[in-house]
Amino acid sequence: MTVKKIVFVSHCVLNTASKVEVVISRGLKEEELLRKKFLLKAIEKDIHMIQLPCPEFNLYGARRWGHAKEQFDNPFYRENCKSMLEPFVLQMKEYVCNSERFQVLGIMGIDGSPSCGVNLTYCGQWGGELSSNPNLSSMLQGIHPKKEKGVFMEVLEELLHKNELDIDMISLNDFEKLFL
Repeated sequence: MTVKKIVFVSHCVLNTASKVEVVISRGLKEEELLRKKFLLKAIEKDIHMIQLPCPEFNLYGARRWGHAKEQFDNPFYRENCKSMLEPFVLQMKEYVCNSERFQVLGIMGIDGSPSCGVNLTYCGQWGGELSSNPNLSSMLQGIHPKKEKGVFMEVLEELLHKNELDIDMISLNDFEKLFL
Protein backbone atom coordinates (compact mmCIF):
# COMPACT_ATOMS: atom_id res chain seq x y z
CA MET A 1 0.00 0.00 0.00
CA THR A 2 1.32 3.42 -0.95
CA VAL A 3 1.49 5.95 1.88
CA LYS A 4 -0.33 9.14 0.90
CA LYS A 5 1.62 12.30 1.69
CA ILE A 6 -0.35 15.26 2.99
CA VAL A 7 0.42 18.90 3.66
CA PHE A 8 -1.95 21.37 5.31
CA VAL A 9 -1.66 24.76 3.61
CA SER A 10 -2.66 28.31 4.45
CA HIS A 11 -5.77 29.23 2.56
CA CYS A 12 -4.11 31.67 0.17
CA VAL A 13 -1.65 29.07 -1.10
CA LEU A 14 -4.58 27.67 -3.11
CA ASN A 15 -6.76 30.79 -3.29
CA THR A 16 -4.94 34.09 -3.68
CA ALA A 17 -8.30 35.84 -4.16
CA SER A 18 -8.63 35.71 -0.36
CA LYS A 19 -5.60 37.97 0.18
CA VAL A 20 -5.77 41.68 0.97
CA GLU A 21 -5.97 43.61 -2.29
CA VAL A 22 -2.64 45.34 -2.89
CA VAL A 23 -0.59 46.86 -5.64
CA ILE A 24 1.62 44.06 -6.91
CA SER A 25 5.10 44.57 -5.53
CA ARG A 26 8.34 42.76 -6.20
CA GLY A 27 7.85 40.75 -3.01
CA LEU A 28 4.38 39.63 -4.05
CA LYS A 29 5.63 38.61 -7.49
CA GLU A 30 8.28 36.47 -5.79
CA GLU A 31 5.64 34.94 -3.50
CA GLU A 32 3.46 34.12 -6.50
CA LEU A 33 6.39 32.41 -8.25
CA LEU A 34 7.13 30.38 -5.12
CA ARG A 35 3.46 29.43 -4.82
CA LYS A 36 3.38 28.16 -8.40
CA LYS A 37 6.66 26.26 -7.97
CA PHE A 38 5.32 24.62 -4.82
CA LEU A 39 2.01 23.66 -6.44
CA LEU A 40 3.69 22.19 -9.52
CA LYS A 41 6.12 20.21 -7.37
CA ALA A 42 3.32 19.00 -5.07
CA ILE A 43 1.31 17.78 -8.05
CA GLU A 44 4.38 16.14 -9.57
CA LYS A 45 5.17 14.37 -6.25
CA ASP A 46 1.50 13.39 -5.67
CA ILE A 47 1.26 15.42 -2.46
CA HIS A 48 -2.27 15.87 -1.17
CA MET A 49 -3.11 19.37 0.07
CA ILE A 50 -5.66 20.29 2.70
CA GLN A 51 -6.61 23.96 2.68
CA LEU A 52 -6.90 25.64 6.07
CA PRO A 53 -9.47 28.44 6.45
CA CYS A 54 -8.47 32.08 6.12
CA PRO A 55 -9.31 33.74 9.44
CA GLU A 56 -8.88 37.25 8.07
CA PHE A 57 -11.26 36.67 5.15
CA ASN A 58 -13.75 34.79 7.36
CA LEU A 59 -13.83 37.55 9.98
CA TYR A 60 -13.26 40.70 7.90
CA GLY A 61 -14.18 39.81 4.31
CA ALA A 62 -12.68 40.78 0.98
CA ARG A 63 -12.63 44.55 1.52
CA ARG A 64 -10.44 44.53 4.61
CA TRP A 65 -7.32 46.64 5.05
CA GLY A 66 -3.92 45.17 5.75
CA HIS A 67 -3.30 44.56 9.43
CA ALA A 68 -0.41 44.20 11.84
CA LYS A 69 -0.21 41.23 14.21
CA GLU A 70 -1.10 43.38 17.22
CA GLN A 71 -4.56 44.05 15.77
CA PHE A 72 -5.32 40.33 15.71
CA ASP A 73 -3.66 39.51 19.01
CA ASN A 74 -6.81 39.65 21.11
CA PRO A 75 -9.03 37.06 22.81
CA PHE A 76 -11.86 37.36 20.25
CA TYR A 77 -9.65 36.75 17.22
CA ARG A 78 -7.74 33.92 18.95
CA GLU A 79 -10.97 32.18 19.98
CA ASN A 80 -12.30 32.42 16.41
CA CYS A 81 -9.02 30.98 15.10
CA LYS A 82 -9.32 28.13 17.58
CA SER A 83 -12.89 27.39 16.46
CA MET A 84 -11.83 27.37 12.80
CA LEU A 85 -8.82 25.15 13.47
CA GLU A 86 -10.27 22.50 15.78
CA PRO A 87 -11.83 20.38 12.98
CA PHE A 88 -8.52 20.46 11.10
CA VAL A 89 -6.58 19.37 14.17
CA LEU A 90 -8.94 16.39 14.45
CA GLN A 91 -8.15 15.56 10.81
CA MET A 92 -4.44 15.83 11.55
CA LYS A 93 -4.85 13.45 14.50
CA GLU A 94 -6.66 10.93 12.33
CA TYR A 95 -4.00 11.03 9.62
CA VAL A 96 -1.17 10.77 12.15
CA CYS A 97 -2.88 7.85 13.93
CA ASN A 98 -3.00 5.99 10.61
CA SER A 99 0.67 6.32 9.73
CA GLU A 100 0.63 3.07 7.77
CA ARG A 101 -1.59 4.86 5.22
CA PHE A 102 -0.72 8.55 5.62
CA GLN A 103 2.25 10.82 6.22
CA VAL A 104 1.59 14.41 7.26
CA LEU A 105 4.55 16.31 5.83
CA GLY A 106 3.78 19.58 7.54
CA ILE A 107 1.76 22.74 7.77
CA MET A 108 2.62 25.54 5.35
CA GLY A 109 2.18 29.19 6.21
CA ILE A 110 2.94 32.48 4.49
CA ASP A 111 5.71 34.56 6.04
CA GLY A 112 4.83 38.19 6.52
CA SER A 113 1.18 37.45 7.28
CA PRO A 114 -0.06 38.71 10.65
CA SER A 115 -2.11 35.50 10.82
CA CYS A 116 -0.25 32.80 8.88
CA GLY A 117 3.37 33.82 9.26
CA VAL A 118 5.60 30.95 10.37
CA ASN A 119 9.05 32.53 10.71
CA LEU A 120 8.12 36.17 10.14
CA THR A 121 5.11 38.40 10.69
CA TYR A 122 4.49 42.14 10.38
CA CYS A 123 4.09 43.95 13.66
CA GLY A 124 3.46 47.52 14.73
CA GLN A 125 1.14 49.90 16.49
CA TRP A 126 -1.28 50.09 13.60
CA GLY A 127 -4.87 51.15 14.22
CA GLY A 128 -7.25 54.02 14.70
CA GLU A 129 -8.84 56.45 12.28
CA LEU A 130 -6.78 56.90 9.13
CA SER A 131 -8.33 60.07 7.71
CA SER A 132 -7.67 62.20 10.79
CA ASN A 133 -4.32 60.74 11.84
CA PRO A 134 -1.67 63.48 11.63
CA ASN A 135 1.11 60.89 12.07
CA LEU A 136 -0.08 58.34 9.52
CA SER A 137 3.21 58.34 7.64
CA SER A 138 5.27 57.65 10.76
CA MET A 139 2.78 55.00 11.91
CA LEU A 140 3.11 53.23 8.55
CA GLN A 141 6.89 53.37 8.84
CA GLY A 142 6.56 51.71 12.24
CA ILE A 143 5.23 48.48 10.70
CA HIS A 144 8.14 46.06 10.69
CA PRO A 145 8.86 42.37 10.15
CA LYS A 146 9.47 40.37 13.32
CA LYS A 147 10.81 36.83 13.64
CA GLU A 148 7.75 35.15 15.12
CA LYS A 149 4.56 33.36 14.11
CA GLY A 150 1.33 35.07 13.13
CA VAL A 151 -1.67 34.74 15.46
CA PHE A 152 -3.41 31.92 13.52
CA MET A 153 -0.22 29.85 13.48
CA GLU A 154 0.37 30.52 17.18
CA VAL A 155 -3.12 29.22 17.96
CA LEU A 156 -2.54 26.21 15.72
CA GLU A 157 0.77 25.51 17.46
CA GLU A 158 -1.01 25.61 20.85
CA LEU A 159 -3.65 23.15 19.58
CA LEU A 160 -0.97 20.82 18.20
CA HIS A 161 0.82 20.83 21.55
CA LYS A 162 -2.44 20.25 23.45
CA ASN A 163 -3.22 17.27 21.18
CA GLU A 164 0.36 15.94 21.38
CA LEU A 165 0.87 16.29 17.64
CA ASP A 166 4.39 16.84 16.35
CA ILE A 167 3.88 18.38 12.92
CA ASP A 168 6.41 20.77 11.42
CA MET A 169 5.35 24.24 10.35
CA ILE A 170 7.16 25.64 7.36
CA SER A 171 6.91 28.78 5.32
CA LEU A 172 6.12 28.84 1.62
CA ASN A 173 9.64 30.33 1.36
CA ASP A 174 11.04 27.00 2.57
CA PHE A 175 8.69 24.67 0.67
CA GLU A 176 11.60 22.60 -0.70
CA LYS A 177 12.07 21.15 2.80
CA LEU A 178 8.84 19.20 2.27
CA PHE A 179 10.39 17.21 -0.56
CA LEU A 180 13.65 16.15 1.11
